[in-house]
Amino acid sequence: MLNVFTIGYEHATVAGFQDALRDAKIDLLVDVRAVASSRRPGFAKTALAANSNAAGAEYLHLRALGTPADGRAEARAGRPEAMKKIFRKQLATDEAQEQLAQVADLVKQGRRVALLCLEADAQVCHRSIVAAEVAQLTGAKVVNLSAGGDED
Repeated sequence: MLNVFTIGYEHATVAGFQDALRDAKIDLLVDVRAVASSRRPGFAKTALAANSNAAGAEYLHLRALGTPADGRAEARAGRPEAMKKIFRKQLATDEAQEQLAQVADLVKQGRRVALLCLEADAQVCHRSIVAAEVAQLTGAKVVNLSAGGDED
């Protein structure tokens, strides 16, 4: 069976994050943040790519699968449903649809893909929408990983 994984780094250490990737045998980390920066050491784009590679996973940033600025503001304000509504409009764009198809193709090829964003809880994060769309396109099961490597 095909799987599409998700992971958030909100409460993660770099070591715990790398362990989660290794334990799940992730070979491709897909960063679905519009802006691949972070105040958390080790999780901005360049450092994240290096840390991902050190855990055995390639890194790919797909900016169009990220939440626009107004959606991120809604998320910070504790309004995940408003953020998701904004993100669904973003996901309908041609660029986002192309990137979604790219992820689906990678999953169909048997890649062990993990979608990355900040939030520890995938259900309040836009990556749950991306994962559900990939699952619909591929028949994959969605598996949410925690920073410690445990699956939901």
